[in-house]
Amino acid sequence: MGRRAPSSATSSPELRRRRTAAAPPPEPPTPRRFCSLADVMRRARPVDAPPPVARSRYETILCDTCGSGEHEDELLLCDRCDIGRHTFCLRPIAAKVPIGPWYCPDCAPPAANTHKRFPMKQTKILDFFRIQKDDQNADTAKCRLSQDARRRRKRSLVMHKKRRRILPFVPTEDVARRLKQMASLATALTSSKTEFSNELTYMPNMAPRSSNQARLEEGGMQVLPKEDKETIELCRTMQQRGECPPLLVVFDSREGFTVQADADIKDMTFIAEYAGDVDYLERRANDDCDCIMTLLLPADPSQRLVICPDKRGNVSRFINGINNHTPDGKKKQNVKCVRYDMDGESHVLLVATRDIACGEKLYYDYNGYEYAYPTHHFF
Repeated sequence: MGRRAPSSATSSPELRRRRTAAAPPPEPPTPRRFCSLADVMRRARPVDAPPPVARSRYETILCDTCGSGEHEDELLLCDRCDIGRHTFCLRPIAAKVPIGPWYCPDCAPPAANTHKRFPMKQTKILDFFRIQKDDQNADTAKCRLSQDARRRRKRSLVMHKKRRRILPFVPTEDVARRLKQMASLATALTSSKTEFSNELTYMPNMAPRSSNQARLEEGGMQVLPKEDKETIELCRTMQQRGECPPLLVVFDSREGFTVQADADIKDMTFIAEYAGDVDYLERRANDDCDCIMTLLLPADPSQRLVICPDKRGNVSRFINGINNHTPDGKKKQNVKCVRYDMDGESHVLLVATRDIACGEKLYYDYNGYEYAYPTHHFF
């Protein structure tokens, strides 16, 4: 009996495939090319040669703003898109290369762009600045402070030409305008994640208050005269009651947060005390904070103190520095920074060096005693 022909279900795929056209003949394989022994020996590295250095993908990075690859020590690379930016090409300018991660303005998270919503609405200004409330004696205290201020200003003006005494600031009389000034400072501090503090703070695991002894200053420190000390105490009392200096914090697209006079300010007027956490300089040598201020310079380098307003501070941290490498930059200075011996402790005071007109920005020289602050890229 003959065999049954295979059905279509059991046929091979070749038989089931529909024939549409004749398949082209397969191409011959490409012959492999081998290097000659002479080429191999010519390219071989000597046995004692150093290992090859891998080429970095950042070797050709250029600044996305100016197109230059110079000043590599000031060239930042975005940790997200690898775009390069010089610190002085950023707006606002970055005072130094940050230690932690850095993101370009396009990749920065929304939380880092809070200045775009400046000024923010600030509520509970009195609570933010911890202004003392005394309903019973508020009017009496205000009257007494106003009289003391007028008396102090009058006596200081008489002795102004002889001994250059410090003058107390004159707060704005318009309460609404004063609240606007405080709101601008509160916005800047909130955007910088800084708690308000109008005095030096000594935190645990930092420098203790006992280390701030003005007598340890190498070469000595000038003692604040009694009259000037009374002026500073008067200004502190006024600030505790909400009578702040006539200053307005604004945001500049090139310089960042800046401080401008919101009224005419006389020469030698007290602006603010530089406030913040006190710590040892050697512990902050590689700190990312760009507004550290020298407080004490003893002969022992390990005992040198600095003020760090990155966690706690006041309006002084937003006053910008001059470009002291250009004549025009030096002309912009209208505030000086002076360290005084007050009751045996070192304090940093900011005082006007000339008459400041309303609307004029405040500038002082960032350079200290121990090194020259890099200000050659400042506006």
